[in-house]
Amino acid sequence: MNKENEVSSEETVTTDPDSITSNTSDQKDEDALSQYSSEQIEYARVWLQLGPNQDIDGLYVERIPAGTPLNPDDDTSGVYPEDVIQLAGSRLVDGSVTYSGNGDGTINVYNVPLRWDGEYPAGEEFYTEVIDNTELVAVDVGEDKEIIRLIKLLKDE
Repeated sequence: MNKENEVSSEETVTTDPDSITSNTSDQKDEDALSQYSSEQIEYARVWLQLGPNQDIDGLYVERIPAGTPLNPDDDTSGVYPEDVIQLAGSRLVDGSVTYSGNGDGTINVYNVPLRWDGEYPAGEEFYTEVIDNTELVAVDVGEDKEIIRLIKLLKDE
């Protein structure tokens, strides 16, 4: 029985350094993200969670000020009621995410395309519906490796 106790004791000693290494590893991950701006981290987290295509060559950021028409090609277009950010891949097939940040880990997602197709004028009611159906989404923290991979693809700064 003494040998069993000794083995348990050794296992405990072996486990403690592993958990210390794990904590150190977590600290290194936090340090890895600390070299990036909160905006860069936000863009990457939003794309990681909501971006239609994760296999992108570049992540493009466009800041759109409040009052800008949702569809500049339509005279009946409603306007964004707040500043928004549009993230898009380098190809049309990559899709886009248009949102505004709330500063509390949530965003308002606007269901607007990167490029508008269709017949115009669509009418004010159509655009009012787009704005009224904005979706509140809690943004996940995501994995640091993926966040860093996407930050390195940013074409904004």
